[in-house]
Amino acid sequence: MPEVGEVCDKVRSKNAGPFWLTIDIFCGSDDAFARLSGGLATKRVAEALGADPKAIRRFDIKALNVIKISLPRPVVQGHPGDRDMHGAAWASVVAELVVD
Repeated sequence: MPEVGEVCDKVRSKNAGPFWLTIDIFCGSDDAFARLSGGLATKRVAEALGADPKAIRRFDIKALNVIKISLPRPVVQGHPGDRDMHGAAWASVVAELVVD
């Protein structure tokens, strides 16, 4: 079974304000989008990121071949416990998830 990063063109994560993170999966093709849209469960993403599945917002945008996942930050951006102030490290966790 391949990993997300092997199926898509790019996985990117970033801040979506001080309270939210967003992860974009750029699929690059209709086939890759179909594979990831159907084979990457939101629950699995939540578990990997240590988030509540009910708090995750997911948007599968077929016209752009993009999957966008937004979730609350574990701590507010800039808090002394914030280990990734720019939100960039979350992409690597999603890129390594196995696709069904």
